[in-house]
Amino acid sequence: MYESYWRLKQKPFENTADPRFYYPAESHQAALLKLRYAVENRRGAALLAGPSGTGKTLVTTMLRGALGENFTPFVHLVFPQMCCDDLLGYLAGKLDGGGLPQFPSDENGTVPFRCPISLSVARIERFLAANAQQGRHAVIAIDEAHLLDGAETFEALRLLLNFEPGPSGTPALTLLLVGEPSLLPALDRMPQWEERLGVKCLLRPFSESETAAYVEHRLRVAGAARSIVEPDALATLQDLTHGVARRINRLCDLALLVGYAEEQSTLSAGHFDSVCRELVAVTPE
Repeated sequence: MYESYWRLKQKPFENTADPRFYYPAESHQAALLKLRYAVENRRGAALLAGPSGTGKTLVTTMLRGALGENFTPFVHLVFPQMCCDDLLGYLAGKLDGGGLPQFPSDENGTVPFRCPISLSVARIERFLAANAQQGRHAVIAIDEAHLLDGAETFEALRLLLNFEPGPSGTPALTLLLVGEPSLLPALDRMPQWEERLGVKCLLRPFSESETAAYVEHRLRVAGAARSIVEPDALATLQDLTHGVARRINRLCDLALLVGYAEEQSTLSAGHFDSVCRELVAVTPE
């Protein structure tokens, strides 16, 4: 709606995992480097934690693009709220591309919904062995891992790391747990995970200077040929969003809309204040 008014090629603040809009903030770059190290050195598991909206999914997408062709398949699970049986069945299907197996119906014509866990594990084991023989290393990234269904599911995932047909007995896959900070104490209660985690990464919200650079970066990628946000407005934006990328995106998107409706040439601190109060009601924590 407002793109042509601001002379943009596209909306700059969509909440999508588009690598073009990735901003290399300090904690994000550090996390990306450590995660890449863990995968390329075939560590069994790695952890990426951070508050909601700080860019964990985008970092995961950037990791996928940075890895070489030998690190396949890369399975990115974004809906982990399944029981253990269903989760392993889903992963087996995503890894070997065969989908869920078909089961015959019983005497009542009912087809079992869940794949037996033994069949899922066997499929995963066979696939990982064949994948390793071809010189490849699988990656499973589980987004929203803090929502996994209890200790049983965590333990089943950990046991997948016992499959070690890789070079010199290394694990055949790297399991990447991605979630909110509540994931950390959950894993602390399962000390058997500690020795499996090759690296732990924590994303933090942007600093004020990073917020300013982030906004300018996204506007520039979207086609802006001039500064749209007034310098003093960036400090206000930081105060209102606390440097959380998703909040910045929402507020900037609505401010661009309001500025267009009011036929403004730039966005001021007042624009962000009014949008915050009247449209999204963001309150400082």
